[in-house]
Amino acid sequence: MAAELLADDHEDSDLVIALLGRSRRGGGRRYNLSRAGRRRRIRELFAIVRKYDALHGVTPVTLREMLEELGPTFVKAGQILSMRSELLPEQFCDELKKLRADVDPMPYDTVLLTLQAEYDKPLEELFASIDEKPLGSASVAQVHRARLVTGEDVAVKVQRPHVQEVMAQDIDIMRTVAHRARAFIKGDQILDLEGVVEELWENFREETDFLVEARNLREFKENNSECRFVDCPAPYPRLCTEHVVVMDYVRGFAVSDPSALVEAGYDLTEIGTKLVDNYASQVLDDGFFHADPHPGNIMVSGGRIVYIDLGMMGRLSAHYRSIMREMMFAVAERDTPRLMNGLLRFATNGVSSAVSHAQLLSELDIIVDNFGTTNLSELDLGQFLNALVSLARRNGIEMPGIVTMMARGFVTLEGVVDEFLPGVSMVDIIANHVRSHDSLQTLAEKEAKDLVRESRLATHGVLGAAGKADLLMTMLTRGQLKVNMDLVGSEDPLATLEHVTDRLTVAVVIAGLFIGSSIVYYARIEPVVFGIPLLGFVGYLCALVLALVVAHDVLANRVRRK
Repeated sequence: MAAELLADDHEDSDLVIALLGRSRRGGGRRYNLSRAGRRRRIRELFAIVRKYDALHGVTPVTLREMLEELGPTFVKAGQILSMRSELLPEQFCDELKKLRADVDPMPYDTVLLTLQAEYDKPLEELFASIDEKPLGSASVAQVHRARLVTGEDVAVKVQRPHVQEVMAQDIDIMRTVAHRARAFIKGDQILDLEGVVEELWENFREETDFLVEARNLREFKENNSECRFVDCPAPYPRLCTEHVVVMDYVRGFAVSDPSALVEAGYDLTEIGTKLVDNYASQVLDDGFFHADPHPGNIMVSGGRIVYIDLGMMGRLSAHYRSIMREMMFAVAERDTPRLMNGLLRFATNGVSSAVSHAQLLSELDIIVDNFGTTNLSELDLGQFLNALVSLARRNGIEMPGIVTMMARGFVTLEGVVDEFLPGVSMVDIIANHVRSHDSLQTLAEKEAKDLVRESRLATHGVLGAAGKADLLMTMLTRGQLKVNMDLVGSEDPLATLEHVTDRLTVAVVIAGLFIGSSIVYYARIEPVVFGIPLLGFVGYLCALVLALVVAHDVLANRVRRK
C-alpha cells in the first residue's frame, strides 16, 4: 500500500483510524462491528506491519508469515493473491500457496462449547462420540471426526468463535484502504486490489455461512448423481447451522499423496483424466463448480473422486459458458477476431468507445502466436488465462468476478495435475470434452440460432442504410444536398447502380425468408418435412434458390468483365 497511508508512529495511525472511521459501509449490525473495535483492530494491524518492517519491503517468506499473523482474513487474501501472477511476481505467488497449510488447532473445550451453543439440546443426545484430535484445522474452521447416536460416522466442521466479526472488520478496513489509496497512487494496480477485496468479501459471506455449504453439498451431489466416479459427502441438514456443518466422514487417500494411491492400485493418469473431465463438466455443462480445487479438497475413496470442502463454489451462466467454448476453439484455430469477440462479450462495463479495436486485435495476435501454435497437450492454461485477464485490464475491459474465479479454479487444478498426476494433458481433455458434448443436433441448433442472429443484424443494417438513404434523398429534393458521382470504369453508372440496388433488394428478401423460416422452425408448426415444418421448408428452399440466382449472376458478371 501507499507509504502515505501507512505511518510509523502512533499519531499517524490515529489519523488513519479517523479517516477510515468515516467510511463505514453496511454490515456493522450484521457482524456486531463497533467503532471502538475498529480502532483497536487497526492498531493491531499496524503493530504487526511495523513488526515485519513491511513499509521498507518484504520477502516472499516474510509476507507469508505476516499474513498468517494478521489473521484469517489476510490468509484468505493471500490465497487469492497466490493465483494472481499478474499482480505479484511468481516467487511471491509460490510462497503464498503455502498458506493453505493447517494452522494451530482450537482447544477441544472451545470446540465443545461452540457446538453446544449451536444446539438446543445436550451434545450427548446428538453425538455418541467426538474425536479430540482434529482431522484438519484451517483459518476459518476446524474438522473433527464424530459418531452420531444413530450410528453414522460423520465429519463435524466447526467455525472458529468470532471469526465472522474479525473477518468482516478486516475486510471493511481493507476495502477503505484500497479505495482511499487511489488518491495517492494512480494506475491499474489499486483497481486490481479493490477487485481482490470485493472478491474476498463475496467469498467471506458464503464461506462463513455453513448453511450455504450444506446446500452446496446437496446440489453438487445431485448434479453428479449420474457420474459414477465423482462424489461428495452427504450433509445432515437437521444438524447443520450457520456455524456448524455435519456431513459423512470420507475414508480414502488424498490426491496430494500419489504414492499411496499407486500402492492402493489406482492409476494416476486415469484419476487425472477423470478429474479434469468432470471439472470441465462442472464449469461448461452444469455452471456450478468448485472454486478452489486444491489437493487438500480432493480425495479418492472407493474408486471415486470425492470433493470434501464445498464452501467456495462458483456459478457460471449459460451465456458465459458458451463464450468460454467459443474462445477455446478460437485459440486452437488461431482465429483472433473470434477470440476478441468472446473477450468483448465478457465485458461487464460495456465496450467503451475508448477501446482501440486495432490495438486489441494486435495484442490478441501476440497471445494467439504464443499459445495457438502450441500443441494442446503442452499449453500452459494458467499462463493463457492470466494473459487474457491482464490484456483485458490494460484495455479497460472489466471482466466479471466469476470469470476470474473460474480462471483461478482451472489454474489451481492445473497445478494439481502437473504436480501430483503427471502424464495428463489438461487442455486436451477439456477440448475433447467440449467436442464430445456438442452433438450434431446441438451444433445444428447453434448454427440456426447464429444464422437468425446474423440475419437479424444484417436486416437492421440494411433498414438503417435505407433510412439514411431516405434522409439523403429528402435533402437532395429540397436542394440541400448535391452529389457528384463518378463510377470509374463503368460506361453506364445508372445501369450499374440499378443492378446493385436489385441485388440488395434480393438480399433483403433472402434474409427475411431465412428469419421467417427459422422462427417457424423453432415454433414447430405442423406439418413437418425432413424434420422441418413445411412452411419453414418452403421458405428455406426459396431463399436457397434466390441465393443461387444471385451467386450465378455475380459469377457471370465476373466472367464477362474478364
